[in-house]
Amino acid sequence: MSQNKPKAIVSWSSGKDSAMALYKVLRSNQFQVIAMLTTVSDPFQRVSMHGVREELLDRQAASIGIPIEKIRIPYPCPNEVYEQKMSETMVSYKSSGLTHAIFGDLFLEDIRKYREEKLSQFGIIPVFPLWREDTSRLARTILGLGFKAVITCVDPKKLDVKFAGRHFDADFLNEIPLTVDPCGENGEFHTFVYDGPIFKRSIEIVVGDCVMRDGFQFADVLLR
Repeated sequence: MSQNKPKAIVSWSSGKDSAMALYKVLRSNQFQVIAMLTTVSDPFQRVSMHGVREELLDRQAASIGIPIEKIRIPYPCPNEVYEQKMSETMVSYKSSGLTHAIFGDLFLEDIRKYREEKLSQFGIIPVFPLWREDTSRLARTILGLGFKAVITCVDPKKLDVKFAGRHFDADFLNEIPLTVDPCGENGEFHTFVYDGPIFKRSIEIVVGDCVMRDGFQFADVLLR
């Protein structure tokens, strides 16, 4: 029974990599996933960095069937404020029996080390289901499984802003420069997932205006 499995939360960005990590964990049947954890920039009511509206985040959670835990942070958010809020959240989850935290990280060693060090303070074990997978192969596996996503944020220093608002599909992968990681692991782009094998129903969306903010190009994704 699921109650006998280790309790885990999933670090949820609203994008394809966290969705794929959750898919693999659910398929493994090793954990009882009790929540998806997301940071939301409170003044904008949007997912941090991805720029996704909070109402879309709620739709994802409803379709997937796992509760969403929102950590609300100020903007801009000093690192000490972020870490304090994360610490408070981990203490609360640990007291309720949480043992594992799942991440969609791919190959950035410094990010993995940071997560391991911080979670060790609470006796929580990080899990990296996608670690060191070939990102070109992984990107096409994500598509092959039926995940559907749209590009919500582009770093213009790494990728042309014309890709903001594009769908994450075979055409996108064929058109991006070879210097860009196919999964955007170096921060080249971020995504919002609106359908896939972990969803009970697709989220109907349209892409609105694209705007430049704080040096990044954001595509505003709206409910249809």
